[in-house]
Amino acid sequence: MRIQTVAETGSTNDDMMARARSGEGEGLWLRAERQNSGRGRQGRSWDSVTGNLFASTLVRLGEGDPPPASLALVASLALYDAVAAFLPEDEHVSLLLKWPNDLMLEGGKLSGILLEREGNAVVIGIGVNLARHPEGLDRPVTSLAVHGMPPAPDIFLRELAERFADWLAKWREPGLGAIRDQWLSRAHPPGSALTVHDPTGRKLEGMFDGIDADGALRLRLADGSVHVMHAGDVFLV
Repeated sequence: MRIQTVAETGSTNDDMMARARSGEGEGLWLRAERQNSGRGRQGRSWDSVTGNLFASTLVRLGEGDPPPASLALVASLALYDAVAAFLPEDEHVSLLLKWPNDLMLEGGKLSGILLEREGNAVVIGIGVNLARHPEGLDRPVTSLAVHGMPPAPDIFLRELAERFADWLAKWREPGLGAIRDQWLSRAHPPGSALTVHDPTGRKLEGMFDGIDADGALRLRLADGSVHVMHAGDVFLV
């Protein structure tokens, strides 16, 4: 595990994509104290306030590895465990994973994960609201500062990188089934009411029916049928 820190960059994901093209291997984490072109899923901008975490790493895909998109589950589990390490134990019950890759704390979004592909490399960007969180968004957001003294970004990243390495090894052996089970144990319970917007903008309402063997969302509709989604925005009702 190696960590490099820069004072400012456009996007740690863009920088790591360039390193992937130049042959960078696994194990490097690139952290920026500030980003000026940070982004989240579906092209959204990501507020990059000093004191929060902005970091990226990469995974080189090998023969027999699980589907690349399931690395979002790996990153989510690592984030969950890293955040839990800095929370009082009685607050762990309010920490939940929400598909596809959100970590929620007392109902507010705490972090974001962005996966991008470059050849046989998957670049994984992670942003965590440690010291501050944005205001005026269309969904609840929060920060670790709301729940006590937040860790410095470099200290948090060391914890996150260690957790990620552990879960990445489990992703490869014993495999995705074990990762899926562990993700579900940290997620909101089956039967939770959801509103989902698919990539075309269509709105669906139903109940959380878990995730399938590849990590896709299973949404049980009012007629009893199950709609499987591989991408979309999910809101807990």
